[in-house]
This record gives sequence, structure tokens and C-alpha cells, in this order.
Amino acid sequence: MQLKTLSVQHYRNYEHIEFATDHMVNIIVGPNAQGKTNLLESIFVLALTKSHRTNQDKELIRWNEKAALLHAEVEKKYGTFQLDLTISQQGKRAKVNGLEQRKLSNFIGSLNVVMFAPEDLEIVKGSPGVRRRFLDMEIGQVHPAYLYDLSQYNKILVQRNNYLKQMFGFSGKLPLLDVWNEQLAQFGTKIIKKRQSFIKKLQIWAEKIHAGITNGQERLKIAYDSSLSLAEDQEEAVLFDHFMIKLSQTKDQELRRGVTLVGPHRDDLRFYINDKEVQTFGSQGQQRTTALSLKLAEIELICEEVGEYPLLLLDDVLSELDRYRQTQLIETFQRKVQTFITTTGIESIDLSKLESASVIHVRDGSFI
Repeated sequence: MQLKTLSVQHYRNYEHIEFATDHMVNIIVGPNAQGKTNLLESIFVLALTKSHRTNQDKELIRWNEKAALLHAEVEKKYGTFQLDLTISQQGKRAKVNGLEQRKLSNFIGSLNVVMFAPEDLEIVKGSPGVRRRFLDMEIGQVHPAYLYDLSQYNKILVQRNNYLKQMFGFSGKLPLLDVWNEQLAQFGTKIIKKRQSFIKKLQIWAEKIHAGITNGQERLKIAYDSSLSLAEDQEEAVLFDHFMIKLSQTKDQELRRGVTLVGPHRDDLRFYINDKEVQTFGSQGQQRTTALSLKLAEIELICEEVGEYPLLLLDDVLSELDRYRQTQLIETFQRKVQTFITTTGIESIDLSKLESASVIHVRDGSFI
């Protein structure tokens, strides 16, 4: 999979820029706050229809403009695709080869990307919400139907929580709660099963990659921490019944607190190096290496799922890595993964490890 052309209009600090590339490695150079990250973000948004930096779409639209327009030509092994995404105050419109997609989930997956940025360290040491977002965005890329199930689950969750607040202190029968429970468990079960499958595959790749980065000194393990206290590989019907039982058991507590206490919205990921939890006991170097291993594992997992490698977006991270890890990263991606790298200076990159690279200079939202 390769990005051949990109056009960005009225996006963040860009009025209008476009470029074409045949290179596997593309280095975007410029001082801070000039638009390097915005350019990488635009590629990410074309893939997932949302930003990794904000949930507010209006922030993506240039000041005093009505809409941001993104266009790309993507070459895949089965042909070339034209992708268009319009972001406005009224919402998003997406097209593939000029045909408007009624659902954004039909557009997502046309372009696959893996983003690695300094804030990705938060996947390891940040809040559970960061790790759930990581799971949801990565699974959604390769299984767009997952995003529909997640959207339905979140809508039901909001309605159920509102109902719990309304029924505070009520001790009689609540037939409407039974309806919410069944719907919540129906979609929640699908989400959990997809997450379990994804983590199982991610573990295989991440363990192998982490061992390589650390010269075999560390063994990385990823565990899914569920609020349902699940056994692994439960059948969907068994998991659904277990979900319903847990909702019944927590009913009184939920009515007192006015919030849903079990389900995938409260789940988490745990990372272990040599059986010690990285979030609590890992050094900063181990936490950074864990995040790097996860991102490299993502690349292989997406290839395994969709049949070709995604784009790799490296936002100012090579300077964060020591020479050994930087070399490992460069040698891993450059022959098989088209990569876009941002940096404040070309001297921060070990160019001797790069076979061929395009260099793009950015200043104040323009190419120079």
C-alpha cells in the first residue's frame, strides 16, 4: 500500500498544498509549530475519519473557512483508489473513486496507517481510556463493522446511564432496564470478542518484536483486563450470559451510583515485562520500548489481516530513540512499509541507514 498523491485544503494551518511521491521513505523537515504534524495528521484522518489528537472536528478546519478538504490517491495491490474526505460543521462526507459512502465505516479501511508519536507512551503509562481508544481505532481499521457495534454500544450505554439516574432510589421492578441490559450485552459481547482476538494476535507479534529490540533480554506479555472477570476463549453465547448475570449482580449498586459498572467501556490492557507490570514497575526506557513494540506489531498485524502493509507515520520520534532502537526501527520498515517521518532537523536521522528518501521542507503551512 502506497500513498501516491496527497492534497490538503483549508486544513489546520494549510491553505492548500499537494504533493506526489514514489519514495518509500519521506522525511518532512521544519521548525516546531510550522505544520509538520498537521500534515501527518491529515493522512491519519483520511484513514480513520478522525484525528489522533482531538475529538473536535471543527479544530481540523482552517480559521474562517467552512470546510477542510482532503484528497489522496492510494495504490494497493488490486489497483489505485481515489479517496476524498470533506470535514465541515455539518459533519463528514467521504468518497471512494468518486462514489459517496453512505456510512463512514464503508470508507474506513480504504487506507491503513500506523501512527507513532511521542504521546503514544501514554498507551503504556496513561489512563485506561487511552488504551481503549488505541484498541478501538486499530481494530476499526481492519474490521470496520466493529465501529458500528461500538457506536451502538455507546448509544445504549448513554441511555442506560440516564435511566439509572432517573430511577435513583427506586426499589420495584424495572422492565425497561431489562431491555437496556439485553441490548448492552448483545453489542458489548461482540466488542469484547473482537478485542480478545485482536490482542491475542498482537501478543504474538509484539512478543517476537520486543525480544528482538531487547536482544532477547525481555519477554513482553499483553493481557486484557475485563470488568467481567472473563476466562479466555469463551463462546459468544456463554459470554453474553455472563454479561447478563454481572449486570444483574451490580443492579443495586448501579442504581445508587447512576452509572453502568461493567462492560467493555471499563476494560483495560495490562503489559508485563518478565512478569512485572510495565505501567507500575517498568522504567521509562521499558515503557518506551513497549510502546514501540506495540506499534511495530500493529504493522505486521494489519498486513496479516488485510494482505498488505499499512503506511507508517513517525511524528518526531526517532530523536527520542537511542541509536540501536532507531536502527531497528529503520531497518524494519524501509523495504516494506511506506513511511512518513517528521523532524526538526535532518541531522537527527541516521541517513546512512536509509536507502532512498524524499525530503520535504515545511514552513508556516507551506512547502519551501
